Amino acid sequence: MEKRHKILILDGDDDWLTLSREMLAALPSRPEILTANNGKRALSLLESEPVRLLICDLKMPRIDGLQILSIVRRRYPELRTVVLSALEDEEFRSRAYALGVDLFWIKMDMQRNSKLFIECLESLLGRDDEPGFRGIQSKSLMDIIQMECLSRSSSVLRITRGPLVAKLWIQDGELIDAETEGANGEAAFRRILSWKSGTFENLPAEPNHTRNITKPVNALLLESAQDMDEASSAPATPEAAEDFAHRKTVWKLSLLTREGADFVIAIPPEGMGEPEALGTQMITSLVKWTRHAAAIARRLGERLEAGPILQVTGQNMERQVLVLEREERLFLVGWPVEATGNLLEKSRKLVASWDS
Repeated sequence: MEKRHKILILDGDDDWLTLSREMLAALPSRPEILTANNGKRALSLLESEPVRLLICDLKMPRIDGLQILSIVRRRYPELRTVVLSALEDEEFRSRAYALGVDLFWIKMDMQRNSKLFIECLESLLGRDDEPGFRGIQSKSLMDIIQMECLSRSSSVLRITRGPLVAKLWIQDGELIDAETEGANGEAAFRRILSWKSGTFENLPAEPNHTRNITKPVNALLLESAQDMDEASSAPATPEAAEDFAHRKTVWKLSLLTREGADFVIAIPPEGMGEPEALGTQMITSLVKWTRHAAAIARRLGERLEAGPILQVTGQNMERQVLVLEREERLFLVGWPVEATGNLLEKSRKLVASWDS
């Protein structure tokens, strides 16, 4: 007998819980639906039940949804999470994605487009090893764009890859613009298509948005596919290999300059390659310090029984530094001592962009 997944819906409105339960009965995989109208009850259910997916409101009594999501991310890092909120606030959306949620939906949008919402949930219930973009049956981003254009729809696709955020504007089935960190138009579109995974969501159309892409979408997709094929294959000559490496270095340096960082060092596990650095020559001593700091953080996390410590920050008279871990590599990001703003978020973007 095939195992049924379990979905937990957390919302302070009992009528909404009933409506949501009825709607999720349409899921093809027929999961078991659990409900809770407060955070304490939800955490109790998560401790006792093997829940696959949590659907969480943000505005609730006593303990709000963002607090619940923060606790869940520490205790159950494999749990997939969806925010379903009536709060149409960009700050809440950004904070939710920073906590690692898979999707953020507005309740009114969910009711208007319940079919897509059901497809998104079914995708999140899928196997862990399915490639592609979470949010619609684990399809590739090319598939998603082609579906939107063939249906002659008008919408804005918001795509997230960790801390990176991108948007694609589609009007009457035509791609009219793209935007991601430091780029827009065709350049941004090609950059976005290089992302191998992430999540996406449909936002309302913006019919008055300025058109910055005039080339047909199929032509852009074909050109981008050819570019990715060339990038994934070994360069045919030493000159081509040198040119390819130079272009990658220029891109990384442009990221450093745009964000205002001093340097980045990517450090593989010991014995598995050499560190890569941009912006500093003090590689050996900084790599040694980074590995030592990360080891101390791991031991501290174990001793406190707080789970893995995700980043380490430090500061001296000359600069500020952050240590982050991504896909088994450590990254050390250095910033001027006078740098302000959310340096953690900026560092995450640099790290996420390193190989993309």
